[in-house]
Amino acid sequence: MAEMKNCADSPEPVEDVQGDGRWMSQHQRFITEGKEKEPEVLLIGDSIIQQMRFSKVWNTLFEPLHCLNFGIGGDQTQHVLWRATNGELDDVSPKVIVLMVGTNNHNHTAEQIVDGIMEIVCVIRSKQKDAQLVVMGVLPRGQNPNPLRIKNSKVNSLLEGKLQRRENVTFFAVEDEVFIGSDGTIGAGDMYDYLHLTPEGYTKLCEPLLEVVEHLLQLFVKVDNVSFDTGSMAGDLASDTQ
Repeated sequence: MAEMKNCADSPEPVEDVQGDGRWMSQHQRFITEGKEKEPEVLLIGDSIIQQMRFSKVWNTLFEPLHCLNFGIGGDQTQHVLWRATNGELDDVSPKVIVLMVGTNNHNHTAEQIVDGIMEIVCVIRSKQKDAQLVVMGVLPRGQNPNPLRIKNSKVNSLLEGKLQRRENVTFFAVEDEVFIGSDGTIGAGDMYDYLHLTPEGYTKLCEPLLEVVEHLLQLFVKVDNVSFDTGSMAGDLASDTQ
């Protein structure tokens, strides 16, 4: 019996099962935005990236960095790979690219997911040779311990090892304990459905991510008269009750 192909590392568009063309419409919009704008930072991935643009951390911390958000809810590695291969990286010249994907690959093993992410990394590096790439780890999920948490943790461990010697590539992941309590549970205060982040959850994820992004931007240019007081912003965000 022939070995089944791992579609996690083969570019594939999302099937338009609803018939409204939403996924392809978003893809085409991203291409247009890339042509019209000159982003310093580009984020690409699934719903965790997509919903970031509606959070306070996006408005407060990321918009000042001239960011574009190419996140689509439900995307798996093969879908982001298809988008990266088919135009979304062709008419932009960001200094930093942030990639986050993998949690939706329910039917793939950790090894297959890593293969898919590494294929995306190769495409990004080939199309954006001068950009710094940040590959984000997959977040824990589910209120209680479950097999997907174990798989996501393994994905992160394998990714970190594979990316260690990659030039201009940084692996970034917050510790699982940031979202998992001492009793092994994830609270709705951080992930409202135990997968997608609340404003508080985005603060925990994005404040350390911002530090990484700002450091990488400094490799391109020194900004002497602009400073981002992330400590002050952190206090504002933590006290926000929106």
